[in-house]
Amino acid sequence: MEIYLVGGAVRDALLNLPVHERDWLVIGATPDDMVAKGFTAVGKDFPVFLHPETNEEYALARTERKNGRGYKGFIFHTSPDITIEEDLRRRDLTVNAMAQNANGEIIDPFGGQQDLEKKILRHVSDAFAEDPLRLLRVARFAARFHHLGFTIAPETIVLMQQLVAKGEAGYLVAERIWQETKKALNEKNPEIFFEVLRTCGALAIIMPEIDKLFGVPQRKDYHPEIDTGVHTLLSLQQAAHLSSDDRVRFATLVHDLGKALTPPDVLPRHIGHEKKTLPLIKQLCKRLTVPNEYRDLGLIAAEFHTHCHKSHELNADTVYKVLKVCGAFQDDYKLEQFLLVCEADARGRLGWENKPYPQVERFRKALLACQTVKANTLQQEGFEGGRLGAELQKRQIAAIERLAPKTTVA
Repeated sequence: MEIYLVGGAVRDALLNLPVHERDWLVIGATPDDMVAKGFTAVGKDFPVFLHPETNEEYALARTERKNGRGYKGFIFHTSPDITIEEDLRRRDLTVNAMAQNANGEIIDPFGGQQDLEKKILRHVSDAFAEDPLRLLRVARFAARFHHLGFTIAPETIVLMQQLVAKGEAGYLVAERIWQETKKALNEKNPEIFFEVLRTCGALAIIMPEIDKLFGVPQRKDYHPEIDTGVHTLLSLQQAAHLSSDDRVRFATLVHDLGKALTPPDVLPRHIGHEKKTLPLIKQLCKRLTVPNEYRDLGLIAAEFHTHCHKSHELNADTVYKVLKVCGAFQDDYKLEQFLLVCEADARGRLGWENKPYPQVERFRKALLACQTVKANTLQQEGFEGGRLGAELQKRQIAAIERLAPKTTVA
């Protein structure tokens, strides 16, 4: 029995990046051998075992053969006779197809170290084009390592495009699409994930609501980048700079979906795009099983982001309404999430990246003013039940009204 450290742990160590989890590969063993050593068997598709002390995953060496559609259409074969090179050959990228033995020696049959030096994400073999899940994984790795200068090899892009052309992207399971998207949203450059999926044609299959934004023009005076899809990815880039909260990043991604529905004779204006966006967000989230907390922030940001842009023109009643819809009175962080999306939207324009965005301050000050109105004070004055709620709202709106007069922000 030989045990190797494999995959991301080897790659990240060579890149001098933190190693968060380790995967192990076992050569020359059977399932019975693993159980005899105290390992616990898990996984249905192929033998994976949990270490009795560390709980880390140890997988038996295996090969795979395509026998159906989609990323589940494979037959896996395990045997003590399978070599380390045969197991590594089935992996997606050369930088993920390296192993390290107990002596610290790197086993690298496919040039992963060389590709790390060249900052290239390259497929291991033509079998890459058999698994549609690799579309999402490669896009995610491109997002993860973009800041280090990594790019995808042109020949790998061609294989990704061929995979889409064969219809394989349509077999991706919704839950797995969301799982990989959520991971990508947490990378340093999440916008690259969607750029790569669009380049290979997969975005139109799995997230058509986003893909349809590309090529839709906007007013140049407000959007120097003009293209709505480009603006969306610029905004996502800004969201990643402003916040590590993936809910903020997701809401930024979907805040303008309704612009794809603007009639051609109205372009480049987008009247009422806020309301048009709402059913598209619900549609996308239902299809991809996106959790409610992501969907709900996306809906609020879509409907009210232009209110924030014009916050200094709003009356006190409208400011109060936005605070209430955001859930700011229950949790003031929910207001901050909304304001971060709005700021990302404002800065996600060509040349506007560092432009001041003071509009958020009116909402922050309004919330603080509302918080000075105490329900227990009103109860001491004799208000209760429905009268208490109505009086609380009345006085909170009055507190907002007493703030600095409305002004127009350029």
